[in-house]
Amino acid sequence: DQTIRIMCPEDGDPFKDFHFHYNVGNNRGFLCTKKNFGEYCPVCDFASKLWREGVASNDDELKKQAKSLFTRQRFASPVLVRGEEDKGVKVWSYGKRAYETLIGYVLNPEYGDITDTEKGTDIRIDYGKKSGQSFPTTDVRPMRRTSPLAKTEEEVNTLLESIKTADEIFDVASYEDCEKVLNETLGDTDTSGTNETTRYD
Repeated sequence: DQTIRIMCPEDGDPFKDFHFHYNVGNNRGFLCTKKNFGEYCPVCDFASKLWREGVASNDDELKKQAKSLFTRQRFASPVLVRGEEDKGVKVWSYGKRAYETLIGYVLNPEYGDITDTEKGTDIRIDYGKKSGQSFPTTDVRPMRRTSPLAKTEEEVNTLLESIKTADEIFDVASYEDCEKVLNETLGDTDTSGTNETTRYD
């Protein structure tokens, strides 16, 4: 459980959405070049072809493999963790459910601008698996009272200036990187002895 303060970057958007590829190679996930930047993505292309073949042949295993390669939407906000202010600005990554809850607070006039540096609202995050649940969930609750982001204007400015951009935070894979990781994930050959990259051109 943590209490955080969401901060607003210079571009005015504290709630950015990103699309990641997971289950590809030994990495924590990387930004999809197609969904995020409008460029060609070999992973998306391969996953789509795999899905179409699975549908055409009614092969649930192929469709399952394709789904594991599809992008996953995540949201990210620059935050200051209360009690750890000395560690500077961090990035909180969260799912759609938490995002929708946050937007509900943002649109609620009772809270106003929760990122305001003088009269914003800290957010309490409770993450865990409750009784009867199969997966952990993130509960987001605003604090009752407003508070300043930091004690002095100088501290506030220093924090705001230290907010990083997406490409400084997340791994942005090049076309060559994507293709290499995809090939490593698939292996040299499939069970029929056909090279996957050759099979799907």
